[in-house]
Amino acid sequence: MAKSKTIYVCQSCGAKSPKWIGKCNACHEWNTYSEEIESSSNKPALNVGYATGSKPVLIKDLPENQLERISTQFNEFDRVLGGGIIPGSVVLVGGEPGIGKSTLLLQVANAVRGKVLYVSGEESAEQIKLRAKRLGKINDEAYFLSEILVENILNQTKHIQPKLLIVDSVQTLRTEQLDSSPGTVSQIRESTTILLQYAKEHSMPILLVGHITKEGSLAGPKVLEHVVDTVLQFEGDNSFNYRILRAHKNRFGSTSEMGIFSMQSNGLKEVDNPSELLLSNHNENYSGIATCATIEGMRPLLIEVQALVSTAVYGTPQRSATGFEVRRLNMLLAVLEKRVGFKLSTKDVFLNIAGGIKVADTAIDLAVICAILSSDLDRAINKEICFAGEVGLSGEIRQTGRIQQRIDEAHKLGYKKIVIPVQKQAVQSTTKLQIIEADKIEKVFSQLFQ
Repeated sequence: MAKSKTIYVCQSCGAKSPKWIGKCNACHEWNTYSEEIESSSNKPALNVGYATGSKPVLIKDLPENQLERISTQFNEFDRVLGGGIIPGSVVLVGGEPGIGKSTLLLQVANAVRGKVLYVSGEESAEQIKLRAKRLGKINDEAYFLSEILVENILNQTKHIQPKLLIVDSVQTLRTEQLDSSPGTVSQIRESTTILLQYAKEHSMPILLVGHITKEGSLAGPKVLEHVVDTVLQFEGDNSFNYRILRAHKNRFGSTSEMGIFSMQSNGLKEVDNPSELLLSNHNENYSGIATCATIEGMRPLLIEVQALVSTAVYGTPQRSATGFEVRRLNMLLAVLEKRVGFKLSTKDVFLNIAGGIKVADTAIDLAVICAILSSDLDRAINKEICFAGEVGLSGEIRQTGRIQQRIDEAHKLGYKKIVIPVQKQAVQSTTKLQIIEADKIEKVFSQLFQ
């Protein structure tokens, strides 16, 4: 007979304790332990001498089976996945509440050719119907199921035999094998494992929706990210229309790809050329604005950097940045003051990346300091110039990756000049785009504000 006992499990990292404690000794989080019932049985130990299974095979003798990916009819979604959904794979999609995870997957359910089963434990049938009507055309072979018990979901899946299974969300699932409530670490881990086994045995892809914590990471045990094949993060700001889909883990493709969507009244729309949307359309030249040729994933983008420098009203100057790391902004301000001689220690500096996106590419440094200097001097930068270069602590402009892609993107959007670091090898240029190479930020300033 299986015996059951009460244990306490940390909902942040999955650590176990025989009694409740306030602070987890593993992840050092407070008030994360909850009571769960664990069943244990005396299973015989594995006899290694009589164990049977598959035999080792040389890697060079492994069969080469070409996997046929399932297209979601969304080029941006397929790009992030590596070309489409692999049969038998489990994809976890995470993001903040209200960012559009359910909208995206419901659009995928309507766009995929073939039977699709959409399971929701959070929303009713009326809510799904209203959203589906708002999104437009409904797939004639898309089924909906309101269920949280994994065993019932798999029974209905075997009956319908869909081409794709979508579960919204994994935090609402529970299995009969455990007595704990949905959302606990053990339920999330066990439910995902059962779905993974079914996906591998029947070669059926599964899309899971996952919640995130206040720190921005996926909620539930960290082992959940190791169990699934692909982890996608849906990012964006509710005050902006743009949504970015990134791959944090992908066993069947690259994690450097990125998809961009625009939230409209009738659902998410793909953005084929995001550079044109991220750049402003005003004809006048304003101070404090510089354009940067950056790389997001494998895609070149031209984005607008906006800076505002003003006299500090209070005793301590303010440093604020939206879409850019504040610590790196402080470092660039120190370089301007130490290496170039601009006194910014008594002034407020505000920085904003237009469009609401977050940029981690260090090639934006040159555009940031040019925008700051332009606002400080109140002199506008020519709109036909863009920048790409990393700034070092000594004031040098360092090399950046994939410079040719940045140049091609600037030329495609009609820019006349681009400022880049000094190249060791010659880059391809055109007669319409002038390439300016510089090794120090002083040389860039002298050409911009001479």
